[in-house]
Amino acid sequence: MNYIEINIETSAGGIEPVVTELMNIGITDTVVEDPRDIEDLMDKKQTYDWDYLDDSIMEKMKDVPKVIVYLEDTPENRELSKLTETTIAELKADAEAGEFGKDADFGSLNVTVSFDDDSEWKDKWKEYFKPSQISDSIVVKPTWEEYDNRDGKLVIEIDPGMAFGTGTHETTSLCVKMLEKYQKKDDDVLDVGCGSGILSIAAALLGAKDVLGVDVDPIAVEVADENIRLNRVENVARAQSGDLTKGIDYKADVVVANLMADLVMMLAEDAAKHMKADGFFISSGILVEKEETVSDHLKRLGFNIVEVARDGGWCAIVAKA
Repeated sequence: MNYIEINIETSAGGIEPVVTELMNIGITDTVVEDPRDIEDLMDKKQTYDWDYLDDSIMEKMKDVPKVIVYLEDTPENRELSKLTETTIAELKADAEAGEFGKDADFGSLNVTVSFDDDSEWKDKWKEYFKPSQISDSIVVKPTWEEYDNRDGKLVIEIDPGMAFGTGTHETTSLCVKMLEKYQKKDDDVLDVGCGSGILSIAAALLGAKDVLGVDVDPIAVEVADENIRLNRVENVARAQSGDLTKGIDYKADVVVANLMADLVMMLAEDAAKHMKADGFFISSGILVEKEETVSDHLKRLGFNIVEVARDGGWCAIVAKA
């Protein structure tokens, strides 16, 4: 689809006046990029939000606030984009004339209009998703790539879509490596927060008797089920909506949760209730800085820490109830 993107540079104090002027000309759907939101995220560094701050996000703090509008590229919307430029120019003139007070600062109010085709970028991410060996025995490959499996690896084919992980992140590979080590043939496996279903499929390929993937996002469940069928393990694995606190009646030899540190701690007590005697709880998505915090929490709940594996600043914790 061809679309129009309108970028309006402003200031913290200019966001509301800009959005108001846009509403006055009939534009009600806007996107606000405000570096103050990142500052708020920084203030939550004791919560799970902190786990996913990286250098590129920190760079965003240097940006000026922006109000962004996306419109379908039609003759009517081209006229609307011109009206937007005129409206913001009038707002800028009024601000400079002191109409909003002598101390009002609405920023540059520069307007940039571009015309784009989303077909040029919507699949761009696929260029960077190649077959990858994520453990001793398992390779993850996208459906659109060829792979010469001369070494007889277990191959997971995946079409994650833009919203779900490709399986190549360290936290996923750590979980798969721990499944290889601790999952036994004919085990029952519970995959909490299954996402695109990679861990559920891996467990099935590693010889599990039964695998249940659960996720609170119904779209994730659909994607996981599609990938389970794609890998022909639907006789062993399945996905369903839900979480550990309600609606799940399942006992597993292995519970695996690739989430975030705070979510792992939040769900750990319920995970224990879904584990068979001598079962293993494999958790990841945990920064090494939070390893001790999560381990101590698990110990307080009665878990014994069996192993901690680390990779690239992340860790996976294997525990027994």
